[in-house]
Amino acid sequence: MAVLTLTALGVVYGDIGTSPLYALKECFKPEYGVLLGPDKQPLPLEQMTQTVHGLLSTIVWTLILVVALKYIVYIMRADNRGQGGILAMLALLLQQPLSGTKGRRRRWLFTCLALIGAALLYGDGIITPPISILGALEGIKVRNPGLGPAIVPLTLGILFLLFFFQRLGTSKVGYLFGPIMLLWFGTMAILGVREIFHHPEILAAVDPRYAFHFFSTHGELGFLVLGAIVLAVTGAEALYADMGHFGRRPIQFAWFALVFPSLLLNYFGQGALLLAAPEKALIEEFNPFFELAPPFLVLPLVGLAMAAAIIASQALISGAFSLTQQCVQLGYSPRMTIVHTSAREAGQIYIPEVNSWLCIGCMLVVFIFGSVSRLSAAYGIAVTGTMAITSLLFFLVARQRWGWSLLHAGLLTALFLAIDLALFGANIHKVHEGGWLPLVVALGLFTLMTSWKRGRDMLRSQLRAKLPLEEFLKDLERHKRIRVTGTAVFMTSEHTGVPVVLLHHLKHNKVLHEQVILLSIASREVPQVDLDERLEVETLTQGFHRVRANYGYMEKPAVAEIMQLLGARGIRTKPLDTTYFLGRERLIPVAVAQPGQEGKMTLWRKYVFAWLTRNAIPATQYFGIPPNRVVELGTQIEF
Repeated sequence: MAVLTLTALGVVYGDIGTSPLYALKECFKPEYGVLLGPDKQPLPLEQMTQTVHGLLSTIVWTLILVVALKYIVYIMRADNRGQGGILAMLALLLQQPLSGTKGRRRRWLFTCLALIGAALLYGDGIITPPISILGALEGIKVRNPGLGPAIVPLTLGILFLLFFFQRLGTSKVGYLFGPIMLLWFGTMAILGVREIFHHPEILAAVDPRYAFHFFSTHGELGFLVLGAIVLAVTGAEALYADMGHFGRRPIQFAWFALVFPSLLLNYFGQGALLLAAPEKALIEEFNPFFELAPPFLVLPLVGLAMAAAIIASQALISGAFSLTQQCVQLGYSPRMTIVHTSAREAGQIYIPEVNSWLCIGCMLVVFIFGSVSRLSAAYGIAVTGTMAITSLLFFLVARQRWGWSLLHAGLLTALFLAIDLALFGANIHKVHEGGWLPLVVALGLFTLMTSWKRGRDMLRSQLRAKLPLEEFLKDLERHKRIRVTGTAVFMTSEHTGVPVVLLHHLKHNKVLHEQVILLSIASREVPQVDLDERLEVETLTQGFHRVRANYGYMEKPAVAEIMQLLGARGIRTKPLDTTYFLGRERLIPVAVAQPGQEGKMTLWRKYVFAWLTRNAIPATQYFGIPPNRVVELGTQIEF
């Protein structure tokens, strides 16, 4: 428990732990003008003090309601056998039997909501590392404004190193990052307490009436400042997605024992600093976080903040790996290289393709925006959109899986949605300032995911075996074929009928092996499948065996494991006597529907699907099939 809590501290809470670097500072941006009157002149000191109390109270209660209540207490209960994230929630819903046209429409709605949320989370993933690292390095300007031009090159170098070391795995990264984050949260708490001691009246901001007074006084500007308040809860969605890496209890314990108290103390400390001189917030270079430290500690604090910012990126990167693996297994992404980096925790994985694309995306974001103030405009839309979708899916899980009453589930979801939609609405006006970036990323990824799923379904219907296996075996008995020694394994996506690759092999080679295994690998809508449920074996005549291997969406199928389990059941699977037959299709997109093809798909999406198919990693690599024991039979398909 102690080890998992420490590593979770380094992986899960880095993002939200670095929010004090910029969250309160961004609330005082000139575009909000919360400290200025109608004549654009500074407000009287008393009104400024009320504004500081109001903003701080809003941040405190946003942390309480969004992170502590919504995610830590309720959303993390919606786990699928320990796995979290928006796609794990989708898998929970898809396990419910839904039949008929209405049921299919509901499944389609669930799926679209979850895929949009997942796509937005990827958009969030290319913004979080740059904004965290830029926010830390901008502390350099507090001591030496002349070093400002070096911030962007330094950020790019740090990002490259961060993604380079991802190959070490979540566990090793967590062991390295955990103690640093422990020091970071302790430092934040001490800095906050030091300032609170001088101005203890700031603690009154825990009263939510200050927040209500702030919104009633500032009207539209008060609503728009929620676009900066959301920066205080960044990382909440990634916290849920990372649950599979560490489990629920270590994450919850770390939040209530250390993270939440440290954040509150630091925000109160920044508020206490502003109570003494609120007019300083009107200075663009003023950063209340770094002002908490004595002058001689500013540079060491910048170094520690930079380390914490690097760690902050880890939550989204690990979450992106988990989401991608779920997408692959649920059929919404092509096969990718999934490397398991821990022998003890199945959820700790590394995906090189995702790592490379995130690295490129983050560096482009730094080039395009170059500062926290500009990048914060792009940030809120992605995270608040995902939060709202998570609330909707939570309502469905509470009703369908947990059997909650409509009143119970409805009232709680209404509270969550009211906050989520308010935060989203306060950010929607930022689309032209940079909010377009996560929306474009999300739209592109949603298109890729839905194109892959639809394309696979249509291709499967077109290639579906038309010849029943029973008729094939009867024909084989009537017309004797030459049988050669050894075992032939025919990989097929269907568990019924005769695989097309088997018919092609028999047509061209005119022989069959003495033992034939028709192997299909199925993905279930659960994270892991128990070992005693892994295989479904049916022994047929003529030396045939029909085998279905079941895997969860957080597991990587392995043919070597399947062969060992078959050997334990008395089926001969000697490695040097076994040959694997796979089909390889070359797709030719055409505008008209093909015979046997179910559903419709526009021509441009067919080209997208064909491109994705060409770039998926080979089945031999993904399933761990010995490459020197594989025979691939190619076919050209008009699609």
